[in-house]
Formats: sequence, C-alpha cells, structure tokens
Amino acid sequence: MKSWIDIPEQSDFTIHNIPFGIFSAGKGPRAGVAIGNKVIDLTAIQAAGLFDGIRLPYGIFEHPVLNEYIALGKPIWTATRNRIIELLSAENNELQGNEALTYKAVIPMRNVQMHLPVQIGDYTDFYSSREHATNVGTMFRDPANALLPNWLHLPVGYHGRASSIVISGTPFHRPKGQTKADDVAAPTFGPSRQLDFELEMAFIVGKSNSLGDSVSVNEAENHIFGMVLFNDWSARDLQKWEYVPLGPFLAKNFASHVSPWIVTMDALEPFRTASPKQEPEVLPYLQSKGDHNFDIALEVQIAPEGKEAFTLTRSNFKHLYWSMAQQLAHHTVNGCNMRVGDMCASGTISGPTPDSYGSMLELAWKGTKPIAMPDGSERKFIQDGDTVIMKGHCEKDGIRIGFGEVAAKVLPSKP
Repeated sequence: MKSWIDIPEQSDFTIHNIPFGIFSAGKGPRAGVAIGNKVIDLTAIQAAGLFDGIRLPYGIFEHPVLNEYIALGKPIWTATRNRIIELLSAENNELQGNEALTYKAVIPMRNVQMHLPVQIGDYTDFYSSREHATNVGTMFRDPANALLPNWLHLPVGYHGRASSIVISGTPFHRPKGQTKADDVAAPTFGPSRQLDFELEMAFIVGKSNSLGDSVSVNEAENHIFGMVLFNDWSARDLQKWEYVPLGPFLAKNFASHVSPWIVTMDALEPFRTASPKQEPEVLPYLQSKGDHNFDIALEVQIAPEGKEAFTLTRSNFKHLYWSMAQQLAHHTVNGCNMRVGDMCASGTISGPTPDSYGSMLELAWKGTKPIAMPDGSERKFIQDGDTVIMKGHCEKDGIRIGFGEVAAKVLPSKP
C-alpha cells in the first residue's frame, strides 16, 4: 500500500499502522491517528461525512479520551481503521482531492500536543518474562531456585496505581521513602538512590466483562484494543525494604509513563509469533490455540542532561513467557470485571543475553557492574537529569509499524 501523504523512511507510522491517540492543536483534546509526520483529525473526517458508512455516533471523536469509541467494539475498530487506510491510500481522492478539508484534517505532528489516550480506571502489572524473573530471583534468592513455585503455573501480577500513569514527555521528581541498609538496625528516610526503569509494554482493555464472568483465553484478544510502550519506574531501594509481606507500594506508585499512540491489534496481526514453550503444561483455562505473541523489537536509551542518547539495551516482546491472552484470562478467571480503558502491563521484558536485559537492576547487576557511558561517566541506576527513552517497532516483508517512543526526564527530589 502507498499513501498520498509523504512518509519518511523508517517511520513508525506507515499506512500499515494507523495508531489512535488523543491530541490537541488550537482547540481541545480530540481523537486522531498518526501517519508519517502528520496527525489526522478524526473529528474533521467525520464532520465531512467520510465515515458515513460506519455506525459511528456523531461526535464520537470529540471526547478527550478514546474510551467511548473503544467501547463500540472490535467490528467498529476494524471498519474505522480500514476506512482511514482507504482515505489515505494514494489512489483515493476523497480526502487528498479536497484542499479545504485536507487543511483542516491533516496537521503536522510538530504542532500538536499529545494526551493520555484513555481514561485508565485500573492498572495491573504482570511479571511475565522468565529471564527477568530468573535474574531477579538469582540476585535476591538462591540461584538454584530463582523462580518461585507458582511462576511457571500462572501469570504473576499485582494491582498498581492508575492515577500516576502519565504521558510520554512528562518530567517527574525522584521519589522519596524509607530505605534500610543491610548493616544497620533501623531505616532512614530520603530520596531513592536506586531509581530504575522497567522496559514494558501494556495492552488496553477494549471490552468489558461483567462481575462474576470470565474471559476465555481464546476470546481474550477480542477484548484488547491495542498496545503502548510502558516504562514502569521502580525505586529499588524502597522496594527492597517495603515489599514484604504485601508487595510493591511507594517503590512503584510515583510514576509510570506510556507512549501516546495505541497500536491496534489489527495492525499487529502480521507480526504474530509463537511464545516460548511452556513446561510444565499449564492448566486447561490457560491453554490457547495458535500463536499469541508478537515480534516487537524494543530499545532503551539514556540521554544525560545536555548529552546525546546512548543505547543501553535491545530486547523483544516475543521473549515473554506469558501471553496477553493468558494474562487477561487469568485476571478474569475468578470473575474480576475488567472495564474499557483498563491497562495491563507486561512486566519487565528481558531477553536471554546481558545486552537484552530490561532494567538497570539487571544491566548493572544490582550495581556491581556499572554501565560505562560515552561521556566517561557510569551508571548503576538512573541519575537526576537523565532522560530515559524507550522505542519499539515491528518489521517483516517490507512492512514496518512502530510505537513511537516513551520518554521521561528525572528531576531532583522535592524538598
């Protein structure tokens, strides 16, 4: 497929992608899609009657979040995306031949501000990378028993804090809390000295289920609208002291960042791949048919203040042991009701080699193997002034789609 819009080489936002987001430019937040270096204003497209063949409520794209559009269901998502692709195709003249409409509907990306694409009611963070879980278990427990007994039988997860999930580009202050050194009797209070990123992705729930009902593993993907990049910041020293007996709290709830564009499941379809073999065999409610993982190349960069970005690690979403379908099936098997806009993150995505680990905790191996930076400095954890940048894309048979980036700068702790 070719588009009449100029798309730079290696762009994440090709005509094969068409990710959805919320932007503002001149007037309030509204829905759009990205292609090349442009944002297509969907309110202008609908107002011109170009969606008339689809059962879309008028004004559906004028909301400041995508929840109401997403709630319309998968057939509408697919029909809308296909129609947008049709309008942007080189041979179609409905939009490109209307100069006045093109002026209103096609906006340079540099002129827009991006916003959280959905209202996030609830957020769950999983722990689905076997490599990451093994590395952490090796560091803090017996290497021979790095995985806890339940890990190979169910997708481990915890409920996080939705209110502190923010859009890419939002700076945040280093968190404070209690920490306790191994050689002292009492904890102290102050800024975290072991701030870390976690390379993750998250899916957006696209279909609600009622309280008491569950979503089967083979129906789960029909309940997923799409995916974003996700940086689940962690304060490792706070976490070490507080997580027993109930798990993450202040070490995780101060900030998580998401990329602004939601890449749909339809766009990801060509990039399906098999998940790692699961042994022992999982229980029947987690057994799925077909391939439910995706080949998404991931990268993390760090840019010290005033310096060029430096690539720390490259990983891939396909390494995850537990698929999104299994995560959602397990999440709802007890009758938990998921709602449109809920977000479920993958957990840190680490690959099998040291250059593919998804956190500083692993890359610098708990601070014992500092990472050398191009400017001569080193990193055991993330410093004030650092900007962490995560990127992700899929590429196969000449087709490329991507997620853009999620980036955030660390500011000093507040007094």
